[in-house]
Amino acid sequence: MAGRAWKNTYRLSDVQLEQLDNAESLMESMDLGQAEDLLLQMLNDDPVCIPVLSNLGHLYGRYLSEFEKAVEFYDKVLEIESDNAWARDERRRYQRYLTYED
Repeated sequence: MAGRAWKNTYRLSDVQLEQLDNAESLMESMDLGQAEDLLLQMLNDDPVCIPVLSNLGHLYGRYLSEFEKAVEFYDKVLEIESDNAWARDERRRYQRYLTYED
């Protein structure tokens, strides 16, 4: 992955980076079932991979409107990395939707 403009903070392998790129492309093209399958397989391979957990939260919240699942994935991110402001903000966003559903 030559020319990457950002730091690989989580030390993901080239395979993981490629799979995340593929999952994001699948989401953008609205192939949500395949994106979900790929991300869940990645999670099975590495259950504490923050980028995978975050992408699952994004998939369930933004694309599938499964807000409870989105919150669960962001909770997992925050269990591992409590100072993750992005996950905290996204979790708060989707928790608000849950409050309105009650």
